[in-house]
Amino acid sequence: MIHLIKLLYPSVVLAIMTILFSVESRAEKRIGIFTFTEETRYSDNQKGIIDQLKKDGFEAPAVKFTIENAKGSKARAAEIAQAFASSKMDLIFTIGTSATIPIAMKIKDKPVVFSAVYDPVESGIAADWKSSGNNTTGTSTRIPMSDIMRVTKQFLPVKRLAVIYTPGEKNSEAQLKEIQGLQANSQIRVIPIILTNKEEAVQILSEVVNNIEAIYLTGSSVVGGLAPTVINMANKAQVVTITHLDDIVDKGALLGMCINSYHAGSLSGKLAVKILKGAKPSNIPIEPAKNFDIILNMKTARAGKFQIPPKFLKTVTRTIE
Repeated sequence: MIHLIKLLYPSVVLAIMTILFSVESRAEKRIGIFTFTEETRYSDNQKGIIDQLKKDGFEAPAVKFTIENAKGSKARAAEIAQAFASSKMDLIFTIGTSATIPIAMKIKDKPVVFSAVYDPVESGIAADWKSSGNNTTGTSTRIPMSDIMRVTKQFLPVKRLAVIYTPGEKNSEAQLKEIQGLQANSQIRVIPIILTNKEEAVQILSEVVNNIEAIYLTGSSVVGGLAPTVINMANKAQVVTITHLDDIVDKGALLGMCINSYHAGSLSGKLAVKILKGAKPSNIPIEPAKNFDIILNMKTARAGKFQIPPKFLKTVTRTIE
């Protein structure tokens, strides 16, 4: 009898281990999703993430999502980061630079997959594009500012470009810095403009709109909130507005060279699936999203009585009527 048990023991252990592994592999995955504001591009991005996970078999009841939004509050963002750090999550998604930074600073022991981050290296989230060197990986919505300048000049010959940005917001600062580095070759004078509230926007823009041909709206939550005011004043002065954010084009900017937010989210979802199947974030290169549109807001074109060059119209991939 004892001899029989000894013979069966390895098989029994193997069977038990197989059962435990099977149960663990089917166990509920806990995934957090955190965004900083309620911008349309972030909700589109989130939908892309969830749809991709569902496509790859990660959906309820196998997955429990905890979705949080700081609604533009840095204090609330810190609270959410602390709550996520204290929870037993298998993976955390962050959407946007302002959401990613507090999570990446607070959480070092769980996989973090970011999306809609303009420049994760410049923002200090990752050490390098090939490897973050930490527990993060994700996708970037970075569009070379040289392409933004090219599209703007295709629409009209620009000599002076105002760049509206917010100090302290990494992606906004990075875009300004990159555009300033292109001044000499593009023969465009760059005029940095800091805006922090609506009253300031009206005062400052009223002084500059008559001396510029175009305004670039950077990726900043403050700039996004002030976009309608900026665009309205620019239209009255027949100043071209351009951005790399599709929701700001939806708010009225004339031109957009924009990454497709849903596809960017889907790409982040694919990276997360690799992690959920055992890959380490630091072994997964950060991927730039590549699906972009050149958008023309026809409502703004009519409101501002802008003349659209026929040659430029042929490059447009999407219009807003």
